[in-house]
Amino acid sequence: MRVVLATHNAHKVAEFQAILGTELPELEIVAYDGPEPVEDGTTFAENALIKARTAAAHTGLPALADDSGICVDVMGGAPGIFSARWAGHGRGSDANLALLVDQLADVHEGDRGAEFACHIAIVVPETGFETVVAGTWRGRLARTPHGGGGFGYDPLFIPEGSEITAAELTADEKNAVSHRARAFAEAIPVLRTSLIPD
Repeated sequence: MRVVLATHNAHKVAEFQAILGTELPELEIVAYDGPEPVEDGTTFAENALIKARTAAAHTGLPALADDSGICVDVMGGAPGIFSARWAGHGRGSDANLALLVDQLADVHEGDRGAEFACHIAIVVPETGFETVVAGTWRGRLARTPHGGGGFGYDPLFIPEGSEITAAELTADEKNAVSHRARAFAEAIPVLRTSLIPD
């Protein structure tokens, strides 16, 4: 069964396929080629639903969408839903990372706690089914970026119990423990019951 992933981000498509492939080989994750929706929600869950509904309406396929970001404790949970455009629209990941490094330059080690959050929306247009599941990944932020893997804020994020950043983990290591992996642990039984016939 084909399921559209409501993103134009090739990294996310590969990551979702890798996580889902072992658990639900019946599902084929396909990229979304439609218009970008206006993400005017005020929470991860609202924005994930906006994206999934748009992709489902455009393709007629069941749709998955995630909204995720980094939530820094000392910043009251920011960048949060603004993570992808923290340095301004169109500035990109490097600028976002550089701005966050600068903003936290004077923050003591003990106050650098953060978490990645991921909310996944599932929309099945044929039945009208909609739901959102979530996962978080706790850690702290390094002072400077390290590692060439992953994307976004991964080079700055040191997961709990680790001494290296998410960008220094292998793809398999990250996919086993990340916020997306945890959200998918919640999503898989829902996908199984809502999409796969008995």
